[in-house]
Amino acid sequence: MNTFNRRAFLQISALGAMPLASITAAQGAGPAASPQTKPAPLAAPPETSAELSWLEGAPSAHAGVTLGVPWPQGKLPRNQAFALSAAGAPGSAMTVQSWPLAYWPDGSLKWTAHALAAGQAAAGKLLIKPVKARTAPASAGAGAQVALRDTGAAIEISTGVISCSVPKRGPHLIAAISRGGREIARAGKLVALSDDQPDGSSGATRHTAFESDVKTVTVEQRGPVRAVVKIDGMHRSGQRAWLPFSVRLYFYAGAESVRIMHTFVFDGDEHKEFIRGIGLRFNVPMRDPLHDRHVRFAGEDKGLWAEAVRGLTGLRRDPGTAFRSAQVAGQACPPLEAMAPNVRKLMHLIPAWGDYTLSQLSADGFQIRKRTKPRHGWIDAAWGRRAPGAGYIGGASGGVAFGLRDFWQRHPTQLDIRNAHTDDAEVTLWMWSPDAQTMDMRFYHDGMGMETHADELDGLEITYEDYEKGYGSPHGVARSSEITLWALAATPSREAMAAIAQAVQSPPQLVAQPAHFLACGVFGGMWSLPDRSHPSKALIEDELDRRFDYYRGQVEQRHWYGFWNYGDVMHTYDADRHVWRYDVGGYAWDNSELSPDLWLWYSFLRSGRADIFRLAEAMVRHTSEVDIYHLGRFAGLGTRHNVQHWGCSAKQVRISAAVYRRFYYYLTADERIGDIMQELLDADAKLADVDPVRKRAAPLDKSVHPARASFGTDWGSLAGNWLTEWERGGKPLYKNKLLAGMRDIAAMPHGFFSADRAGYEPKDGHMANMIGDKVAASHLNAVFGAVEVFAELIAVTGDKDFERAWVQYCTLYNASREEQIKALGMPHGGTNALRVGHSRLTAYAAWRTRNAELARRAWREFNERPAPLVRPVELRGPAVLNPVQEVDWISTNDTAQWGLAAIQNLALIGDYIP
Repeated sequence: MNTFNRRAFLQISALGAMPLASITAAQGAGPAASPQTKPAPLAAPPETSAELSWLEGAPSAHAGVTLGVPWPQGKLPRNQAFALSAAGAPGSAMTVQSWPLAYWPDGSLKWTAHALAAGQAAAGKLLIKPVKARTAPASAGAGAQVALRDTGAAIEISTGVISCSVPKRGPHLIAAISRGGREIARAGKLVALSDDQPDGSSGATRHTAFESDVKTVTVEQRGPVRAVVKIDGMHRSGQRAWLPFSVRLYFYAGAESVRIMHTFVFDGDEHKEFIRGIGLRFNVPMRDPLHDRHVRFAGEDKGLWAEAVRGLTGLRRDPGTAFRSAQVAGQACPPLEAMAPNVRKLMHLIPAWGDYTLSQLSADGFQIRKRTKPRHGWIDAAWGRRAPGAGYIGGASGGVAFGLRDFWQRHPTQLDIRNAHTDDAEVTLWMWSPDAQTMDMRFYHDGMGMETHADELDGLEITYEDYEKGYGSPHGVARSSEITLWALAATPSREAMAAIAQAVQSPPQLVAQPAHFLACGVFGGMWSLPDRSHPSKALIEDELDRRFDYYRGQVEQRHWYGFWNYGDVMHTYDADRHVWRYDVGGYAWDNSELSPDLWLWYSFLRSGRADIFRLAEAMVRHTSEVDIYHLGRFAGLGTRHNVQHWGCSAKQVRISAAVYRRFYYYLTADERIGDIMQELLDADAKLADVDPVRKRAAPLDKSVHPARASFGTDWGSLAGNWLTEWERGGKPLYKNKLLAGMRDIAAMPHGFFSADRAGYEPKDGHMANMIGDKVAASHLNAVFGAVEVFAELIAVTGDKDFERAWVQYCTLYNASREEQIKALGMPHGGTNALRVGHSRLTAYAAWRTRNAELARRAWREFNERPAPLVRPVELRGPAVLNPVQEVDWISTNDTAQWGLAAIQNLALIGDYIP
C-alpha cells in the first residue's frame, strides 16, 4: 500500500523540498518507496486569489481593518499589486493598501498585508487578487485618504474625517484631535501612579505621580489607507524616569477614530516600587449647556448607563416632554424659551454632576459612582457584572467615545471622567485601577531555606518549581493594551454606543479561508482540513473540538482573568481539591509549556473558528509580553511555568520563541508582535550567561565552547526566530546562523542524537558535538516547536543532509530498543514520557519516506496509550466553591501534544488510520 495522505504529501512537496531520499531501509524501519525525481503538483491548483470573510460575521460598521494573506511559492513577485472587491462582483473595486510581510526563498511573496478603509465592505465576503499593472493603492476605490505631514515640531495626520497632531517632544502623545475644524480632544498623555510600599504596610507611604515624556516619534506608514505613528518614551516625575513605553497610533482613511496600542515595560525594583495606577488621559472641550452634556458607560448585553451632567428627568416640576425625551436620547434639547417657566428659572438649583467613575475591580463586578465636584461625597449610581470598557463624554455638538479592550478580563480597570461640568472635561482610561490594591510583583515566597544547589533540586522534586534566588524577578516583563478613541460630531445614539462597545471588545477582523492557508503551504503544511469521512477520523475530530471547548470553558469557570494573567491557561489539574494547581510550584500558569499556542493556532488554521482565534489571540498577547523579558538581565528569554509568570528560574528561549508569535503576526500584520520577534533575534547571546542546563549538567568549559544548546528547546527555538527574520527580509546574519546550525547538526556522527546538548558559538551560530560517538535524546526537544520549524526548514531549503538527520531522529525516537541499537549502535536513552506526542515524528518520517509500515507504527504509538476522552463531570455543592465542569486527569502538556499529534497524523498519514 502506497497511498498515504496524497493531499498532504503533494502540498508539502510543493514548498520546495528536494526529492525524497530512500533512507528508511538503512535505519531499520522497513522498505522505502522509490523517491520522486520532481515535486508533485498540488492536488488543487495554488490559489492566486484569496476569499476573505469576517471572523465573527459582518459588522454593522468598522473603523478600518488590517489582515495578512499568504500566497504559494513562486507565484507572485515582490512588487505585486493587488485589487480588492466583493466576492462574486469583480467590478466592485474597493480601496486597499498592500505591503509585503514575508517572502519565499526564491524572492516571491509569501505573506502580504492589506488595509481597508473605514466602513468598506461591511457585509459579505471579499476577494483579494493580484493585478497586472501597479496602480496607486487607493485608486481602486473612492473615498477619503489618510494624509500625513511633518511640521518639524509635530506629525499632522488627517483621515479625511478627523485630524490629529502628534508632538515630537514633551508629555503629550496627542496634542489635539479635531473634526470639522473643531477641537474634540486634546492633551492626550500617559499617567502612572506609584507607592513606595504595598498596601497594608506600616508607616507613611510616599505617592508619586508620573506622566509621559516622549523621546522619539517615528512614522511607520503614511497611507493612503493606513498610517501608523510610533511613539517611544518614559514615564517621568522630576528626575525619575521609568516604565519605558511604546505607543502606536493607527489611522484609517475615512475613520472617525484612532486606535492606540500601548505597551509598557516594568523596569523598577519590585521590592520598593508598587504601581498604583497606569493609564491614558486626555481632555475634552465642553461647549454645550450643562443639560446638553452627556455621559455614557456601556454595560453587558448591549446595556447602557446614560445620563446628563444636569438632569432634566425626575424633577418635581416637569420641564416638558420634548426636553426629557431629547436628553434621554442624547440629543440637543429645544431652546430654553420653550421650557416651562417654573423650571427654567430654577435650573441653576439642579445639581451638575462633574465626576464619574466606572471601576471593574474583579471579573464579576463593576460599579458606577458620581459626584458633583472634588471634595464632595460620591454617590453610588449603578452596578453590573462585566463592563465592555467603553464610554462617552461630550455634548449634543460632539465629544469623545473611548474604549479599553479586554476591560473586565484584565481587571482591575477603571474609566474616569472628571470636570464634566466645566469647560474642560478630563478622561482617564486606567489599565490598572488606582482604586485597586497596588500592583505587588514580589516573588511569592522567601526561598523556604533553599540555599544550595541540592536544595533547589529538592524543591524541583517536590513542587516541580525550579527556584533560584534572584531569578524570580519581574524586571523586564511587559503588557500591551488596546485603546480606541472616537471623535464624534454628536452624542451617539444608544444603538451606536452599543456597537462601539462591541467593536472595543471584539474588533472586526477579516481572515482568509482555511483551504487557502492550506493551499499556500504556510506554517509547515503539516495539517489538513477537518475530515469526518472515516469513523476513526470523526472520533479524533470530535475529540479535538471537545478539548478546545473544555479549555474555553475553563477560562470562564476558573476565572483565568486579571491584568497579568489573562490569556494564559493552567498547567495541571488537582483532582483532590477540584482545582487547577494554581499554587503548586511548576504546575500553575503554563507559560507556553509544550506548545499550547501551536495547538490553538493550527486548530484555527484548519477550522477558521472565531472562538479559537480569540483564545489564541489572548494567549499570544499574554505570552509575548508577560512571559518574556524585554530588557535587563534576561532580555530575550522567557520564563518556565510557575505560580507567577516570571517566578521560575528557568529562563529559556523555548518560551520566548517566535514560532508561537508568527501566526498572529502574519494573520494580522500586528506591529507590536513584529517588534517582539525582532527582540528575540540575539537571544542566543544569553545562553552563555544563563546556561539552560546549569543545574543538571557539569559546568561548561567556556574556553572550549562559549555556550551550550540543546537542538530542540534551544537551537530549534532560535531557528524559528531566524527563519522568521529570513522570510521577513531581515539581515543575512540570521539566515547564515540558521544555515550554519543546520549543516553542523547534520554533520555530527549521529545527527540530532549527537546534538541533544551541543557546544554553541553565538557569534556565528555554529554547533559542536560534545559527546563524541555517544548518543542522547530528551523527550522535551521536539515539543517546543521543533517539529514544525524543522519541517519548514526542510521544505524551504531543500537541505538533504539536514532532512536525512531529522528523518532519522523522527524514525528512531519512538522505535524499539533493538531498532535503536541497530541504527545507532546503542539505545538513545530518551524516555517514553511523551510517546503519543512523538507519534507525529514517526508520522513525519513515514510521510517523508513514503513508508507504509512507519505510518502504521505511528498510529499504534498514537493509540497504544489511549488518551481518556474529555467527558466533563459537573461538580456542585460543598466539594467546590462554585459549580464547575471537571476532567480530573487533564493537563495542558498532554492536551497540547495530543492535539498536535492528532492534527499532524491526520494530515500526514490519514489514509493509514486504523
